[in-house]
Amino acid sequence: MYAILDIETTGGKFNEEGITEIAIYKFDGQEVVDQFSCLVNPEKPIQPFVVNLTGINQNMLRSAPKFYEVAKRIIEITEGCILVAHNAVFDYRVLRMEFDRLGYPFERNTLCTVELSKSLIPEMQSYSLGKLVRALGIPMSDRHRATGDAMATVKLFKLLLDKDHEKQILKALVRSQPIRQLEPKLLQIIDQLPAETGLYYFHREDGEVIYIGKSKNIKKRVTQHFTGQNRKSKKIQQFIAAVTFETTGSELIALLKESEEIKKNKPIFNVAQRKTFFGFALYCQTNEAGYHCLSLENNDGRKKSIISFTNYEEGKSFLYKLAEEHNLCQKLLGLYPDSGPCFSRQTKTCLGACVQEESAESHNQRLLKAIEKFQFQNKNILIIERGRSHDEKAVVLIENGDYKGFGFFHLNYQIQHIEVLRSLITPMENNRDTIRIIQSFVRKRQSIKIIEF
Repeated sequence: MYAILDIETTGGKFNEEGITEIAIYKFDGQEVVDQFSCLVNPEKPIQPFVVNLTGINQNMLRSAPKFYEVAKRIIEITEGCILVAHNAVFDYRVLRMEFDRLGYPFERNTLCTVELSKSLIPEMQSYSLGKLVRALGIPMSDRHRATGDAMATVKLFKLLLDKDHEKQILKALVRSQPIRQLEPKLLQIIDQLPAETGLYYFHREDGEVIYIGKSKNIKKRVTQHFTGQNRKSKKIQQFIAAVTFETTGSELIALLKESEEIKKNKPIFNVAQRKTFFGFALYCQTNEAGYHCLSLENNDGRKKSIISFTNYEEGKSFLYKLAEEHNLCQKLLGLYPDSGPCFSRQTKTCLGACVQEESAESHNQRLLKAIEKFQFQNKNILIIERGRSHDEKAVVLIENGDYKGFGFFHLNYQIQHIEVLRSLITPMENNRDTIRIIQSFVRKRQSIKIIEF
């Protein structure tokens, strides 16, 4: 759990400032679950430049509560949380200073979104909160007021969690939490999980990730792990100390993140998933008569394939569907080994390429059009899916045929301007597995939105 905060102060000499406004959003990694904000009477003058910057003046604070009156609420909402702030050194110092004046030792672990941004988004020109969120296309209101700045930090932190491939933020969170003993905690863990699409991470006591999975229903899938009686499930139950999760809304993004993060983190219980899932691929050749022919073969990384499949039966099913939807010849798709007309010619669904009654040019043109949507060479594509909330969309970016990464957006403006879109995108590795995952997903999901640009 995180307590994301922003503080406005009077300004003045170091360690003599007073708080004039505070906003805290309790954030579970997915959404805000509690919040607190108020003006605070600092009982000292506000520097003129601060009044000009924030708009908070002495008259506004006359009837505001003093810090000791809100201290208990601050302790309660931050209890058991990591404090997150943009320039956390400043906010944490001022907060501890106010508690020191009350004789209370206020101590929390902290994370700084300035430092995280420099590490995870190193290409930005400025890391001031206003310029950073503007460059990332994050909506912001009430700049230099605690509620506006704290909410912008929440949105920024959510983006940084997406970009943290190594899961350093999640590992730090697990290490900071008290570890409960195993048996009773399995039910407690399940109660905290959402029945939504996304990834889940199993951690041992030191925070290390030991298993990564994805599901369209995280709660249901983790329950299956905890109740499973096979050897792998029992091993996981023995070592697990905590579960963290990340909702994606988009099943495609969950698939892509799972593939990349298993390769990067190498969890001890994900041995099988470190290898490729795609054992068969579709290849195209041209026969002596000039007709393009397809063949389903063992996947050979040295040859250029059209699309890959997890097994032979999946590939055959795809070819039969391709033949039926586009009136293609079964023989030229490798589905009819006998000589003479193919079976589809007898039922009038093949236009006669197998006996050269349809010209090679006509058949080849329809075949290439049929398989074009599954090939990304030299294409610039946005794949749009549902996001993590009703007002959010997920996007996968492909440029020049290469998978660049994924992101989330709220406004059409953010995808209509390519530079803003690139800043929102979490960069991911382009490899054979990622392209095959995308091709397979596009093939199975006819309803997704694809935009070429």
